[in-house]
Amino acid sequence: MDLLTPTIPTPLQRLRNADIENAGVQLYVKRDDLIHPTVSGNKWRKLKYNLLEAQNRQAKAILTFGGSYSNHLYATAAAGNALGIKTIGIVRGLELEGRENSTLQFCRSQGMELHFITREEYRQRHSDAYLRHISEQFDGPCLIPEGGTTPLALKGVAEMVGEVKEQLGKMPDFIATAAGTGGTAAGILAAGANVLAFSALKGGDFLAGDIQNLLPEQSGNLTLLTDYHFGGYARWDKELLTFMQDFRTQYGIQLEQVYTAKMFYGLFDLIKTGYFKRNTSIVAVHTGGLQGLITV
Repeated sequence: MDLLTPTIPTPLQRLRNADIENAGVQLYVKRDDLIHPTVSGNKWRKLKYNLLEAQNRQAKAILTFGGSYSNHLYATAAAGNALGIKTIGIVRGLELEGRENSTLQFCRSQGMELHFITREEYRQRHSDAYLRHISEQFDGPCLIPEGGTTPLALKGVAEMVGEVKEQLGKMPDFIATAAGTGGTAAGILAAGANVLAFSALKGGDFLAGDIQNLLPEQSGNLTLLTDYHFGGYARWDKELLTFMQDFRTQYGIQLEQVYTAKMFYGLFDLIKTGYFKRNTSIVAVHTGGLQGLITV
């Protein structure tokens, strides 16, 4: 399937600074932010086989879940529009109806049908009984969970690891990624790589169990870092925004404040404080999501 003419393989870019050189490590960025302008980063990887499955089933529609700034809703709406598949987005927060931001406006512009529900109802999104109810309500659409995390998503993410191995000429010692639902980390682990997962959520220790539960079997080892959330999901401060600006100035790479900036901030802190042995190779995945960028 030519899914929106992606840029594959995405570039692998080496980063250097004094702290990296002093630590004796090799740090690269897997530029999945360049994979496609609207179906970006890990969302493209995670949606690829889910969309193929929807096409193979000749599904009337795809239904999925997300918050008001959801990269996943944004990408699903764009992909569905390009492929001619109707999309339905269940949005967390009934109070948001009629007060749509640029993310939700884009989703509507791509033909996504938005339905706002209470936060209490949204918490039922993993319940089998609730999903049956939703399926009946919307005439049997193909259901994709929040964040796009399914076994099919892991297959798409694992292909990124194969690209990295070929580009680098070996498997790196670690592949680093931001973690929200844990699907990207699980896909990397399933491909046999060791993962540094940086939680974007406050109290993200539960992600270790969620990631393990996604894996049919595991080849790589998981290290979950939970100290770089900057107050919790979609929270940030001036220090993080300054880091983003400095990173863009030095490397020409734009980060966003919800996921990727937190990961790189944490990774640079670990490098500076001597966390890694000399000659360690690290590939950090830029998971995209720049549609949610605030201006800095």
